[in-house]
Amino acid sequence: MTETIGVQPPPASRHLCVCADDFGMSIGINSATFDLAEQGNISATSGMVHRSAWLDGACTLRRIDAARLDVGLHLDLTRPAIADGAEPSLAGLIARTCMRSVDANALRSDIRDQLDRFEGAMGRAPAFVDGHRHVHQLPVVRDLLVEEIARRYPVPRPWLRCTAPIPGGATGGFKAGIIHALGGASLRALARQHGIPVSRGLLGVYDFAGSAPDYRRRLSAWIAASRSGDVLMCHPSAGILPSDPHGAARLREYAALRELVFPVMTRLGEVDIAPLSRLLRIGELAPA
Repeated sequence: MTETIGVQPPPASRHLCVCADDFGMSIGINSATFDLAEQGNISATSGMVHRSAWLDGACTLRRIDAARLDVGLHLDLTRPAIADGAEPSLAGLIARTCMRSVDANALRSDIRDQLDRFEGAMGRAPAFVDGHRHVHQLPVVRDLLVEEIARRYPVPRPWLRCTAPIPGGATGGFKAGIIHALGGASLRALARQHGIPVSRGLLGVYDFAGSAPDYRRRLSAWIAASRSGDVLMCHPSAGILPSDPHGAARLREYAALRELVFPVMTRLGEVDIAPLSRLLRIGELAPA
């Protein structure tokens, strides 16, 4: 199915944003992202501007038509101590933000620095901002992030990823609920106050375990349950970074995503892929 930008799609269609996370973490992740973007099997990717493969990858990424691929900032607050090393536990950051003992000035500077680095490499503002390990919704972080987006970007503003599980059985279960409980509702309310658009719901949450057929079944279920404006996050890679605990899962995801052919026909109708910024422009997804 083809669409002209600016034209309302048929009402029976659903349009899903498929986002490849962690761009810039490794050459293998970048390679998988480029391949899937060329195939039309992802419509967004979010980059980690302090990681070793970011700058080289961004040179290629900026040549991809921004109308067909949303490129965003993957806010990265749990960076390894050494390049390509193991990431520290997320628990410490969660504790400091929930207790509001985190250094707000240092955090504000970090957020600004990451946005500066993104703009410097891409030559434009991010289409959206989300968080590595969903840190963008944590207390203090969300306040400073929304404040900076409102200050820096008048119109149009980058959209933010919502972590709300979608209704029904394809939600990611207990893990999805825990992720959203860490600040998803508060982030949505804060974004609404500042006129910042947010995505609708989040698909793609799982424990990174299981076989290749298991992931294919999950992927089919997520697509079948999706609604226009939902984001299906994925973590594909063409290679394994030794320090990455999810390396094998990334290979499985990449293989399954390469097999997709959009639009996908489901029992609830046709699902096509689209950048979420396009859905906002044509009015298929209303701002928060």
